[in-house]
Order: sequence, then C-alpha cells, then structure tokens
Amino acid sequence: MELLITYDDQAEAEAAAELITGKKRLASDRDDNEIIYRLFGEPSWTNFFKLGMYDLPLLKELVDLKKAGEPYDADRHEGILASLQFVESSHGLKVPEHWR
Repeated sequence: MELLITYDDQAEAEAAAELITGKKRLASDRDDNEIIYRLFGEPSWTNFFKLGMYDLPLLKELVDLKKAGEPYDADRHEGILASLQFVESSHGLKVPEHWR
C-alpha cells in the first residue's frame, strides 16, 4: 500500500476510501491544530480514476471523443499524458496505449 491522497475533511476521506478497491487504510494525523486524513491503498489506474486524480476523468472524456471522431482538445490530451509520466515512474504503472 502507498499513500494515494490526503484530505482535510473526514467525511470526504471516508467516502473516498469506499470508492477504491484492494487493500486500503485511512489514517488520521494531527498537523498543528488541524487533522488530516491520509488514504493509503493500491496504486492503480482504476483507483486513481475513482478518486478523480491526475485528470483521469477528463482524459477518459477526451479519449472517448477522439475515438468517436468528434472534435476534442488535443493539446489538453497530450498535456495530461505528459503529466502521467510522473505517475508511471513513481508508482511503477504503464499508461495504456488506448489512452494515447
């Protein structure tokens, strides 16, 4: 398990924990006078998508438009793919070819 995301709100953190699959753990830490909630889980594209991370929901929309032959923001598409290189290297994942 790895740290996936941090939340300031307990209800939001608990709701996010319910979305993801696989092993997971929600931990709370006091940071000065605030409590933060850290969601640990399996780093996967599915979990990142369910959490709305790395613009994956937007990427799905863009890929769907592209596949349908509809106009789409190609620059934004390429920008998201470029930013996912960080995710690939830090979590050992590979961007699926059908996202390109």
